[in-house]
Amino acid sequence: MLKNVVAVVLEEVHPFELGVACEVFGLDRTADGLPGYDFALAGARPGPHATHSGFAVDVPYGPERLAGADLAVVTASGIRERYPEPLLEALRAVVAGGGRVLSICSGAFVLGAAGLLDGRRSTTHWRHSDELAERFPDTVVEPDVLYVDDDPVITSAGTAAGIDACLHLVRKVQGAEVARGIARRMVVAPHREGGQAQFVNRPLPEGGGDSLAPLLDWLRHHPDQEASVEQLAARVHMSPRTFARRFQQETGTTPHRWLVGQRVLLAQRLLESTTESVDAIAARCGFGNAAALRHHFGRRLGTTPLAYRRCFSDV
Repeated sequence: MLKNVVAVVLEEVHPFELGVACEVFGLDRTADGLPGYDFALAGARPGPHATHSGFAVDVPYGPERLAGADLAVVTASGIRERYPEPLLEALRAVVAGGGRVLSICSGAFVLGAAGLLDGRRSTTHWRHSDELAERFPDTVVEPDVLYVDDDPVITSAGTAAGIDACLHLVRKVQGAEVARGIARRMVVAPHREGGQAQFVNRPLPEGGGDSLAPLLDWLRHHPDQEASVEQLAARVHMSPRTFARRFQQETGTTPHRWLVGQRVLLAQRLLESTTESVDAIAARCGFGNAAALRHHFGRRLGTTPLAYRRCFSDV
């Protein structure tokens, strides 16, 4: 059942994330043959709620409106130390009564404060994922995905990922055709490839660490060169064992993982800024062939090189 839907807001309201819930569930599309929803807006109290964009939103209901809800969509707001207990209790009651809760972006912190993330997987905006994991250690935070469905609790990453999570739930409960119909009206893809890892800006780092800095710079400028631990150790006049230990200390990872990471970063930049083929980029980055590039690209970013290029290419 997905009929009674309540969007939950707290000051400072983030208008875009609230707009996601309103757009998916708050518009009457029954003339198009799509299901309608009994949609309402509720907060910790009724009345005007300030947004972080300088205007106010009139919220007609308090926590009591969540009683009997099939879905409570907790939209983004400013992260705070404590959240209103009546609202947290109302969210717990939604789940206890057989309903679902879905958070968008920092709304995951509200679900965490309600204890609804305990023992479950979750996500939030990549900028807040470490804080979510630290504040709520009983949840397993997955920072690279667009959303996590740990039914009856669904959490989404930042901002537009709320669209993905809402359409996922519609598709799950009401079928793919309904989800496609809503997506068409919203002029968005009914399903996006990859996760939010592809949106995190990870600049190619400068050399760090005194002893290995020249070697790291050389590797960055020669990503297509194959080099074993023994060969790299010889370049810096260390034994392989000492080199591996020093590399871990200075970079926090192994030589192989570091080099693969650098190659993926370079591949991202080339996909964004050139029209070279995937095969050519794979060769320039040291992957050897497109299949190897696709494998490592998928493991690191959760998407394919071509899908990444479609999203981010400026040429």
